Amino acid sequence: MFTGIIETLGRVKKIKKDQGNTHFTIQTNITNELKIDQSVAHNGVCLTVVEIFDDNYVVTAIKETLDKTNLDKLSEDEEVNIERAMKLGDRLDGHIVQGHVDQIAVCTEIIENDGSWIFTFSYDSNANNITIEKGSITVNGVSLTVVGSKSNQFSVAIIPYTYENTNFCKLEQGSVVNLEFDVIGKYVARLHKLQS
Repeated sequence: MFTGIIETLGRVKKIKKDQGNTHFTIQTNITNELKIDQSVAHNGVCLTVVEIFDDNYVVTAIKETLDKTNLDKLSEDEEVNIERAMKLGDRLDGHIVQGHVDQIAVCTEIIENDGSWIFTFSYDSNANNITIEKGSITVNGVSLTVVGSKSNQFSVAIIPYTYENTNFCKLEQGSVVNLEFDVIGKYVARLHKLQS
């Protein structure tokens, strides 16, 4: 389980395709604290550490993960948001994040707003995922509060700290991001659908 509070940024050093899988070599300032078989979220995608060397580690994404996320659009030298799994007893500063991306979205607008930024994203509503005003959403692994919600679109407000310490500063109109919708909202929506 994760919280959506980004710990650090990682740089993609190497991308190696292997049949339907892709191996990503990531360089971070926390590599020396990682261990083989540990879960780490990359832009909100939970992947397992399979190799560690120097200040690099390797994770593998299978075809299903590549099909549902923006990982297949990553390029070498690109930065990703990194969060290690939560320790039992830690504060839950963000919200409950599983690291299981539901779908991707496209950034449609970025407005600078007197020291902060409003980012708007659109997504395919056919997957029956929803947002609500003041609800939680995870964008590229970052726990955020929805400030504007429509059936296939939502907006979030980004403070300077988040902008500077995540890859939000690299996003532009047309950027593809990973979304994980609020797990409680997903259960409620599923129950509602079953009762209809």
